[in-house]
Amino acid sequence: MNSEQIRQVIMDILERIAPDEDLSDLDDSRPFREQMELDSMDFLDIVMELRKMYRIQIPEEDYPNLNTMAGTVEYLLPKLKDVPVGT
Repeated sequence: MNSEQIRQVIMDILERIAPDEDLSDLDDSRPFREQMELDSMDFLDIVMELRKMYRIQIPEEDYPNLNTMAGTVEYLLPKLKDVPVGT
């Protein structure tokens, strides 16, 4: 997967977790929580969804890397680079 594909996966997860949110103007550099009504359980849902979909473990100490879309994509890129698109 490349950066844009990973970003789309995260967008899909966010749409499922927060279906009432307008994600069309999401700023990749701003924390999700500043832009959306996400609580800590929603954040954990994102982590669990990634684990379920791609069997990747994200240690709790790495959670700060997932505060923004840009940080999330950058963090996941090496972990998902060998994953075929659509998996």
